Amino acid sequence: MEAYCVKCKTKREFKEGAKEMVMEGKRGSRRVMKGQCSVCGTNMVRILGKA
Repeated sequence: MEAYCVKCKTKREFKEGAKEMVMEGKRGSRRVMKGQCSVCGTNMVRILGKA
């Protein structure tokens, strides 16, 4: 799965070990995929949809 890396300024693949989580917010909960950039190691989050 790909997500946008802010440091590389492009879409990158997650490193091994990316996790699907649920984030709570003002508008309800959302499913997200959280991991690290495979090139620079920066934390990345991709919003998947409502939980």
